[in-house]
Amino acid sequence: MGAREAVVALAVAAPFALGLSAASVEQEPQPWFRFEDPAIVESSGVALVFGMMVTVNDSGDEARLFVVDPETGETVGTTRWDAEVEDVEALAPALDGRVWVGDIGDNAKARDTISLTRLSVGSGDLTVAGDTFELAYPDGPADAEALLAHPTTGRLVVVTKNPLGGRFFLAPRSLDPRATNELRPRDRALPLVTGGEFFPDGRHLVLRNYGRAQVYSWPGLQPVGDLIDLPSQEQGEALTVLPDGTLVLTSEGARAPVLRVPLPASVTREVGLQPTDAAEPSPLPEDPSPSTRSRVGEELPEEEPGPRDPTQWLIGGGILAAVLLVLWRALRPR
Repeated sequence: MGAREAVVALAVAAPFALGLSAASVEQEPQPWFRFEDPAIVESSGVALVFGMMVTVNDSGDEARLFVVDPETGETVGTTRWDAEVEDVEALAPALDGRVWVGDIGDNAKARDTISLTRLSVGSGDLTVAGDTFELAYPDGPADAEALLAHPTTGRLVVVTKNPLGGRFFLAPRSLDPRATNELRPRDRALPLVTGGEFFPDGRHLVLRNYGRAQVYSWPGLQPVGDLIDLPSQEQGEALTVLPDGTLVLTSEGARAPVLRVPLPASVTREVGLQPTDAAEPSPLPEDPSPSTRSRVGEELPEEEPGPRDPTQWLIGGGILAAVLLVLWRALRPR
């Protein structure tokens, strides 16, 4: 086995070694629309606001968001803000109708801090002021592409990206705009996480990587149901959730299709969702004036994760050790 194949094997085996379900369920995708704007070439974050799809390009673009009508795929608004962004990788809806922008990418793991900015969006070409907060990991830099905002408390969660499994990090309940806010580590997560979102009930969330998704409970962060196989995409990075629990996936690439993927019935039952008709898009404000009240910082009582089944860890550890041995043999000098 060559080095590349060994790395692939390691990435595939890692979720099982970390205690996640070894089974997976494949769901049929439903094409929704395409991004028609030629400026949208690397959709790496997505959020639903006022019934519209808000997305952002990956690193290399200026500080701007695109507001897209899902009925046509056409861009109906572009929002800019005054900032020198480094690697914007994620979006999340804020409680007051604004959008959180996660400048959290760090492939080289060289950034002392990452930043989150809360912005208003609307139709037409806008330039707005944002509320920016600096955050830092407790143990040094890390790469991340997933930012989640709790739908009722506003608590922000960053999930790091790692081939052996990422980690959930909780932002402070109250963000200080004048100081660096330290993230707090929690449980391990899916390997190579590229996006995530809370479900509307706030009791569950979902993470994705390039090929699979996993639902977790909140605040316990226990995996729910089997891994979900996702459809092939050019480079699937972003994810959001419709009110009925349907997953919405975007991808990098020009005129990339946006897909809807239903949850497996078993996961739907676990999550307790009932299918609903998709809501009609609401009109976007042309001159957005968000509420001055923010619930960022409010949170339900936290619940520490329960004990894991030690048998899962023993089996997973054995699998991981075997894969690491294969990788070592493939990479050692001959």
